[in-house]
Amino acid sequence: MTTANLPMNAIQREITPRGPSAALQLTFGEASATGPREENQDAIRVVTPAPALAASKGYLFALADGVSQCADGGLAARATLQALALDYYSTPETWAVAQSLDRLLVAHNRWLQANGGGQPLLTTLTALVLRGRRFTIAHVGDCRAYRFHAGHLERLTEDHVWEQPGMQHVLKRALGLDQHLVVDYLDGELHEDESFLIVSDGVWSALGDPAIRNILKDESDPKAAAQALVNAAHLAGSRDNASALLLKVEELPEGALADTLVQLAHWPLPPKLREGQTFEGWQVERLLGESRQSMIYRVRDSQDRRWLLKTLPPSRQDEPKAGQSLLLEEWFLRRVAGRYFPEVHPLPQRQHLYYVQREYAGQTLAEHLRLSGPLALPEWLDVAPRLLRAVGMLHRRNILHRDIKPENLLWGDDGELRVLDFGLAFCPGLSSDEAHALPGTPSYIAPEAFTGTAPHAQQDLYAAGVTLYHLLTGHYPYGEIEPFQHPRFGAPVPASRYRPDLPTWIDESLSRALATDPAQRFETAEEWLLNLEQAERQALSQRPRPLLEREPLKFWRGLACASLLLHLLMLVLWLYRH
Repeated sequence: MTTANLPMNAIQREITPRGPSAALQLTFGEASATGPREENQDAIRVVTPAPALAASKGYLFALADGVSQCADGGLAARATLQALALDYYSTPETWAVAQSLDRLLVAHNRWLQANGGGQPLLTTLTALVLRGRRFTIAHVGDCRAYRFHAGHLERLTEDHVWEQPGMQHVLKRALGLDQHLVVDYLDGELHEDESFLIVSDGVWSALGDPAIRNILKDESDPKAAAQALVNAAHLAGSRDNASALLLKVEELPEGALADTLVQLAHWPLPPKLREGQTFEGWQVERLLGESRQSMIYRVRDSQDRRWLLKTLPPSRQDEPKAGQSLLLEEWFLRRVAGRYFPEVHPLPQRQHLYYVQREYAGQTLAEHLRLSGPLALPEWLDVAPRLLRAVGMLHRRNILHRDIKPENLLWGDDGELRVLDFGLAFCPGLSSDEAHALPGTPSYIAPEAFTGTAPHAQQDLYAAGVTLYHLLTGHYPYGEIEPFQHPRFGAPVPASRYRPDLPTWIDESLSRALATDPAQRFETAEEWLLNLEQAERQALSQRPRPLLEREPLKFWRGLACASLLLHLLMLVLWLYRH
């Protein structure tokens, strides 16, 4: 709800989501008053979405104070909260809260600078997002956010004003003020029975922290407290608009997956499973593989369907981030559910740390390459678009696979291509790597990754390029790279050197995908896919058409002449024999 241009407004609501993954219970109240000014340039916004969206993106509370000296401070404040409410819930669920807020605020800052009609559109902003059992604050300007618990008032934000005498009300940071926007972010754990207060400078500058604390101690009802703060500010002589937004955490939710990803897994590892054993409803068939990183069992469900159960080996029991990584891997697979990825079982009764995905009959493309050699061109033209569509689906969900290679591509007996093994997958803003880590298989790692460049989508596209090159030729474009090697990249060997039958457009497409400079590669999987499709159509359109299509009259005349000559030849042969 936005409140502006009103003499006085006070609202209270209770948020009590219902559902298995969203039980955060809040009460809040808001109040805003114009005071002695002609216009209220403060704006308040509260967004309480449906339970599913609240679980993934959270609840949004924000207060903006438009700067009266600019072209239209009220417009700047209202437009900012409108953009915040709409754009935040449109960002990918995989983005961290601060990442989502920063992306949209930077974009809106440019909008404010471009739409002031030659004059600045300026506003301050303090926004609070509550998701799961955590909170995130975004702050720029001189509104304030406080935390109140057990009678103690804690200020959470810094006033972005000049400290020189006479300049204490002059902003040094605000939305629309500079091309380069700097926002303060704060993230922390929520606690039951604590309250968060956001107030404009028209409240805190008139009352001070001691008076604010006393009002919060005296008024337990959020609506009454917000109203009391606004009234007290104007009674104390505030000449500015006054706004207050107060919310109280009544009850916290159970730990959801979003919380699990930032905490250690609480489930114990499964015991060593034996053939024929029943484990949490699964019939264990056998151990398929065990490595330093994981253990994989083949199991069957009650309908005798095959699944793969993945867990950690006992040696990783005490690794702080091992369980978190396994659950994050499972979550990635749930996020990209579709024909190009394995199905993940919902596991409603899970009591141990593991996840289960469907097992599919077929062979990996690495096995196909080893047994049958490089792909025939028709096979490659079938595989390449499927791989690019799968990579595109990952990137649209802000997930980087980071280990695309023939070993992780399953060509199923059902004709589908599926991307396997999300053990190294990465979500910017959510995942983290150890210092100096270089995840992936060396021959498929993009050149810039060897120099410490942060993970990005074009590195997946480079790995897809090496994969498609290797499937065509059996070779690597820059030669095979060994672990711990520091490779030097020049120009890739054209695939046509190993496959003279290769059309020029495929050779050119692969060369672009394998460029050492990321700026010269395809920007997205969709761009690469479009390039392949257009190049193939263009090549077909340039292929010489049959004479029947180009010159039908000449074709039929030629055919008639050839038929006549054939009959004459047969007549001569007949006369010669007789």
